Amino acid sequence: MAPLAQSKHLIRAVALCSIAIIGSSSFAAEADWPTKPITLIIPFATGGTTDIIGREVGQKLSEALKQPVLIDNKPGAGGNLAAGLASKAAPDGYTFLLSTVAHSMSPGLYKSLSYNFIQDFEPVGMVATTPNLLIVNPKLPVKSVAELIAYIKANPNTVNFGSAGSGSTEHLSGELFKSMTGLQITHIPYKGGAPMMTDLIGGQIQMAIETSPSATPHIQSGKVRALGVTSLSRSSVFPDVPTLNESGVKGYEVITWFALMAPKGLPVNVQARLNTELGKVLKNPELLKNFAEQGVTAGNMKPAQLGEFIKTETTKWTKVVKESGAVVD
Repeated sequence: MAPLAQSKHLIRAVALCSIAIIGSSSFAAEADWPTKPITLIIPFATGGTTDIIGREVGQKLSEALKQPVLIDNKPGAGGNLAAGLASKAAPDGYTFLLSTVAHSMSPGLYKSLSYNFIQDFEPVGMVATTPNLLIVNPKLPVKSVAELIAYIKANPNTVNFGSAGSGSTEHLSGELFKSMTGLQITHIPYKGGAPMMTDLIGGQIQMAIETSPSATPHIQSGKVRALGVTSLSRSSVFPDVPTLNESGVKGYEVITWFALMAPKGLPVNVQARLNTELGKVLKNPELLKNFAEQGVTAGNMKPAQLGEFIKTETTKWTKVVKESGAVVD
């Protein structure tokens, strides 16, 4: 073989060998995952439902994966600030987003987003679902959904409803309630469920349609009053509280969900491993007990099923936004 040909052959062999080494090293790194702390981005403020669920599940995942799961709260823009940051993170298995139903609402609410919820993320697993609760300040002279509707009709533009932010599930739940009842209620957005609840208890706002985990302790303490449940079946935590559907708002149904998502390009084996570990965590007796006390149901979906679910939810909420005329403040 001529010297030049031998030289080219040697260069090619070295290059192929290098590619193989890099590929095998990458595979080994994925197989050993995780080897360092994992960041879980929470799209709403501390103390709210998303934060509560994220911290509970994060702690159990940390124990299962033998690595810290660091909670990083990034509230703002109805959860879109966090989603935008998460979508641009490296898809290496060390940054995840605890997405919520709010992210399936955003495409219908916002003219432009810094991310595409369906195209820019890999679904990992459903974490939990929960109904919302229509709650009011106890000083409001109403004890049922029918009485609330009558009161608002008699006193238009005097009742404000709060939310965890424009585009949040509380926001859309309230807008859907307004649309289906024809009521005049003003939306007051907050930077998270916790500050909203503080003002509801203090009387600065009069009502909210809040997620069960955030509302439950305040209902039990008597700081707020529950009038209705947003699911079609009653809550196991509050069996005496009727659904909005049976309270006269026929067809009203809202379920809040929380799902683990990763930036697009997450290695398949990491996706599968985390889904498996999440499934085990969601069977933990202590976690299930905590969930049950808050009216939360543990999730159970494989990545592909979750991906289809998110597409369906996005279509549904885009339609709701259009029909209700909801806008971000």
